[in-house]
Amino acid sequence: MNDHYYMKLALNLAMSTNGQTTPNPAVGAVIVKNNQIVGMGAHLKAGEPHAEVHAIRMAGDHAKGATMYVTLEPCCHFGKTPPCADLVIKSGVKRVVIAMADPNPKISGKGIERLQDAGLQVEVGVLNEDASQINQVFTHFIQTGLPFVTLKSAISLDGKIATKEGKSKWITSSEAREDVHYFRHTHDAILVGVNTIIKDNPSLTTRQAGGGKSPVRFILDTNLRTPIDSKIVSDGLVETWIVTGSNVKKEKMDLYKNRNVHFLQMDSPKIEIKTLLKEMATMGITSLFVEGGAEVLGSFLKERAFQQVITYIAPKLIGGRMAPTSFGGEGIAEIHEALELVINEVKKIGSDIRIISKAM
Repeated sequence: MNDHYYMKLALNLAMSTNGQTTPNPAVGAVIVKNNQIVGMGAHLKAGEPHAEVHAIRMAGDHAKGATMYVTLEPCCHFGKTPPCADLVIKSGVKRVVIAMADPNPKISGKGIERLQDAGLQVEVGVLNEDASQINQVFTHFIQTGLPFVTLKSAISLDGKIATKEGKSKWITSSEAREDVHYFRHTHDAILVGVNTIIKDNPSLTTRQAGGGKSPVRFILDTNLRTPIDSKIVSDGLVETWIVTGSNVKKEKMDLYKNRNVHFLQMDSPKIEIKTLLKEMATMGITSLFVEGGAEVLGSFLKERAFQQVITYIAPKLIGGRMAPTSFGGEGIAEIHEALELVINEVKKIGSDIRIISKAM
């Protein structure tokens, strides 16, 4: 057994809570003594004990002289819970292996320093890339103050999202659609345009086997055309926001009174994506899953307002100049202006292929 093995276990613990710790990071911890695991834990929810606390409680006296593996630098400040660094020192652990430092520039390294000042042996950077991937949302939000944005599309092999008649059910397999629900579960909010509501009347909830967390729903509806009898207005299942332009009259919004929706009205006639993301951040939204149609995706592309793209490709050919592609808008004029991405993962899901790409 080695440091990589135990850190991988800690990372798996962290990954198992993906989507439920927001706005906090996902963290796992494992305590090892004499090549035996004596304690382990994960941070389960904001405001509840951190991973180190659970692991130390499980280890008890066995923590003395042991090694702790933790995926993120132990905190050294009072928040909703006491500093974990102090608890680690008090536990008697003699060595701490940390995957990544805290991404917050105001905090990064201070927890490590506190452990070192207390005489503990500290090593940082074991499986750092894996830890960074798990907490990419937390890191982005802390460093930019904006939500981490994922754009999702489902296309045919020739890049179409619907037929020339606008028919899109179903391009991808049931397995791919189930996979989408996992990503809904791991994001704080989901966003579509009003045309999707009018055409498909979706619930935009998480419906995966075993349940899951449904994201807050946002609808881009510049002129307020959302049907009052649509599911997102009437079901009351999840917090829902309709985003409008400044031209929408209060009397029109009053028609939705007591209809389980809130309004976010922009200061300009059109909805500006970057302004909207700033508003979301003030609401505590750290991650956004964009499932909109071509025009919505095109607006995020135009503003370069995204960090990740998830594309499901079905082995089907639709063809036709009039069949829409996944990104609308005016598009670019020159190839050198195209936004380059890095492909992080290619995976077969049912009969389809899922590609996860990151903005450079």
